[in-house]
Amino acid sequence: SAPRCYLNKQLLDVRVLKGEPAELSCTVSKHDVTGVWFKDGLKLTNMDGVCFEKEGLVHKLIINKVEDIHAGRYRFEGGDIKTEASIFVEDPPQVDKVLLKNLTSVPTVAKAGQNVKIKIPFEGRLPIRATWLKDKMELADDTRLRVDKTETYTMLSIANSERKDCGDYKVRLKNDSGVLEINLKLLVIDKPQPPAGPIKIVESSASDITIQWKPPKDDGGKPVQSYIVERQKVGDSDWVPLGETPKSCTTFTTNKVEQDMSYYFRVRAVNAEGTSDPLESEEVKAVSQASPGAPDPPEIVSASRDTITICWKAPRRTGSSRIVGYIVQKRKKGTTTWLPVNNVPVADKKLKMTDLKRGVQYEFRVAAVNAAGVGDASGPSEPVFARDSTKSPGKVQDLKVSSSNSSSVTLTWKRPEAKDGGDVKGYEVAMRSSSNLTWTKCNTFPIEATTYTVKGLQAKEMYFLRVRAVNDSGPGEAAEVDACIEAAPPIVSPRLLIDDTAKSFLVIKAGNTIRVTIPFEASPDPVVTWLKDGLPLPNRATVNTEDGTSQLLIGAAEFSDSGTYTVEVQNALGKREAFSFQVQVTDIPQSPGPIHLEENVPNTVTVTWEPSPSEKWENNLYYTVLKRESQKGLWRVVGDLIYTNKFTFTKLIPGREYYFRVVAKNALGGSGPSETVQPWIIKKQKAEIQVKPQKYRGVNQNQPPRFLVPLKPHVVTTGSECRMSCAVGGHPPPKIIWYKDNRDLSSDPAYFCTNDFGVCSLVVLGVTKQDEGEYKVEAFNEVGRAFSKAFLTIKGNH
Repeated sequence: SAPRCYLNKQLLDVRVLKGEPAELSCTVSKHDVTGVWFKDGLKLTNMDGVCFEKEGLVHKLIINKVEDIHAGRYRFEGGDIKTEASIFVEDPPQVDKVLLKNLTSVPTVAKAGQNVKIKIPFEGRLPIRATWLKDKMELADDTRLRVDKTETYTMLSIANSERKDCGDYKVRLKNDSGVLEINLKLLVIDKPQPPAGPIKIVESSASDITIQWKPPKDDGGKPVQSYIVERQKVGDSDWVPLGETPKSCTTFTTNKVEQDMSYYFRVRAVNAEGTSDPLESEEVKAVSQASPGAPDPPEIVSASRDTITICWKAPRRTGSSRIVGYIVQKRKKGTTTWLPVNNVPVADKKLKMTDLKRGVQYEFRVAAVNAAGVGDASGPSEPVFARDSTKSPGKVQDLKVSSSNSSSVTLTWKRPEAKDGGDVKGYEVAMRSSSNLTWTKCNTFPIEATTYTVKGLQAKEMYFLRVRAVNDSGPGEAAEVDACIEAAPPIVSPRLLIDDTAKSFLVIKAGNTIRVTIPFEASPDPVVTWLKDGLPLPNRATVNTEDGTSQLLIGAAEFSDSGTYTVEVQNALGKREAFSFQVQVTDIPQSPGPIHLEENVPNTVTVTWEPSPSEKWENNLYYTVLKRESQKGLWRVVGDLIYTNKFTFTKLIPGREYYFRVVAKNALGGSGPSETVQPWIIKKQKAEIQVKPQKYRGVNQNQPPRFLVPLKPHVVTTGSECRMSCAVGGHPPPKIIWYKDNRDLSSDPAYFCTNDFGVCSLVVLGVTKQDEGEYKVEAFNEVGRAFSKAFLTIKGNH
């Protein structure tokens, strides 16, 4: 007998964009195989846009341009072989490429007060959900803003546009085939804001006044071109134009003033769109120039045999104009004649002097200078010698042991008295044991702090410690103290004392305090580390560790404080123990948006609602749907733990009124309800009068079942509703049974089946990944039976 034919390569599922070509191919083992192609169980002979090819052992089905009608289950049969695969037609949202480029590359520009309309036509498989976002927040209709959406376009309308409407916008178009995001920019231009104040009076005299201001914080979207300056005499009502300055100049000097008269000044910014509102000054008086007041006496910074450096502060009274510098004078202690150190004013408030005689004691004073001249001189400084410091520093005061343990001692002390230690550069710490007469330095370089911890000591040993102040002449007189080191405590490995009261998951209401206390034991004291999501704690968190407990404290919890927190204790030997727990910061949800009711399946109602705003920050939010059958009836729960924004209620009785409400819930409680205003009513069907025809014997018209419209493959997203339909003919009218993966669905409450005059539907409410698989419908009567199959694919909801 001839060898059997078998498959070298079977058909594989194909996903293809609408309008693109598609190809199914399989490879057999014999050249003489004549194949037949089927679609959804029906033999294909001719179909628009579909052709069949055979190239050697390869059999192909080729579609030049895929349309929705081409989606389905295909089968190739030839000889002993059979192979099947599906073509899934993807039709994601699309926008004209030229329009898309214009929207994304060029900002939309409008003048303040104009109405803005941005219309985006789109194509793709319906339904398409259009969402507009600004600065990552979804836009909602208000008094000025409206978002419109039809089956062919979406449009953003802004009435009477303002500068605050500027920003980055995003349009998100989404259907069951994909998502298209469009980023665009809106620029609203306007006249500038007023210049930033206050107006400063830089200089004022009897003949002229100089004012200064800052550029406006918002230039209106167009660069500032110039500033207009005006003045008003106090008591007058008219403003007099003084002049205009370019954009780079924010000062203005006017000589159009009279001595001892008071004025107001105002400044306006100008751009291409217009002139801003004015910035006005306080009252300004044109008076004769005044010199500065006296500064405080200067201070001595340093002194040596060659130089003395002094510093000073600006006077509290600067006079009628700004200070341009300072004059410094000197005199020998005990004399009355002051000699100038500098003839040209020095702008800095510090001066190093070199023209000095060694060993002479000097005093210094300072006077400020402005446009009116040299001001009053300060009082004299403390007298200072022009010589090097030769005296060693004095003895440190109050040396003592502030704390100790089995291996270290911490010392504290105070500076030498002022007359002895004014030029101290640091401190030197040394130690020796009771069995050793040699002192060992503990620090290589002098330290500036007045505390030091000596480490690496032996337990049960007596030590002597000393501290000496150091200056340019060397160390001073030593101060000594003794210390007896304690016996080392037994080593206890670090251990967290976690019991049943320590929760691994905390739910905290936003605004409340997060306080977690973790007890531990260890000897010696361990290093305690807290982390959030594996990183150091944010600055808002504080940790207090003492007496065998460590406490985490966050004053007012924010949503960003949610995460995994870890506390770890570790000793010097590297032994460690850690404990982690979850913190969820949440709040009572906000109410859902408006409710919409639709009859998608006869004698049912599908309740949909706008999401609660709390979905943006609450991961564990769900919804409860309630209904009542009159305006004063009791509310009863009909759906709970709903994680989508849709629920279908099937147990409706025609003629009754139904009201629905939806509540958002989380671990802290429920929101206020969103309710329907008008009742939902299914009208009673009028009884039909049937006239029985007279029975007579005739030709047998019985026909076996046949599918007039077969099942088609479906691709839906998680959480949405799926309705699979087909049309069946036959006489007597066939009975229908639905199967999933060959399992009878007749008694499964998760599926809702209807049969209206041969149009058979299976509704899957809130699909999950478990609903994916092959669905089959069986039609049978006393003459025969027929089947139709299709595959349901579930995509994740992104």
